[in-house]
Amino acid sequence: MISLAERLAATKAAISDECQRLQRELPTLIVVTKNHPVALAEELYSLGERNFGENRVQEAEPKASQLENLNDLNWHLIGQLQTNKVKQALTFTDVLHSLDRESLLAELVKRTSDRENPLDVFIQINLTDDPERGGVETSELMDFADKVAKFPSLNLLGIMAVASLETDARRDFEVVAKLSEKLVADHPSANQLSIGMSGDYLEALEFGATHLRIGTAITGNRQY
Repeated sequence: MISLAERLAATKAAISDECQRLQRELPTLIVVTKNHPVALAEELYSLGERNFGENRVQEAEPKASQLENLNDLNWHLIGQLQTNKVKQALTFTDVLHSLDRESLLAELVKRTSDRENPLDVFIQINLTDDPERGGVETSELMDFADKVAKFPSLNLLGIMAVASLETDARRDFEVVAKLSEKLVADHPSANQLSIGMSGDYLEALEFGATHLRIGTAITGNRQY
């Protein structure tokens, strides 16, 4: 049976090899720990990982609480965030990858107004015709980004997207890369891309991914 350490090492080697081929910098690796116990996060920490991704506030908060003594750990909230969970989410979230609608923006602004440091956020865009997937419509990205950028309590990092299952991931990532160019033209610091998961992270690197959200390829099958 392949161990967690072996899967992690193999994934990082694949990322490194591809980055060397592309002559680009290494991205931030976010290990998605959703549906796994806190012990797995502890083991990943012992292996040198510092960025963990979670989908749901109700699962992430107790994990973050149990590991709060690890001051250099970063929690990335990558799932859709309900407005009634924002206050709870802000107790542990370092980076929000799924800012996807006006109501969530309004609640975040309300809850972050007295923060000492701004909250890092990505705008999630929807690459499908399914509104249930979450995300801002691509045609609305620039207007929404302008609104986000107005608030000093939020630090707009760039775009987050999930490739659709129905098409070639490269096609979707090409769309994201072009949108990123437009975004950076108006907001130069919003130059990061949270794209790429277990099945398509190598393709994402070709299109400028700065943050990879990798779960199963590293963690194995979900434990609960």
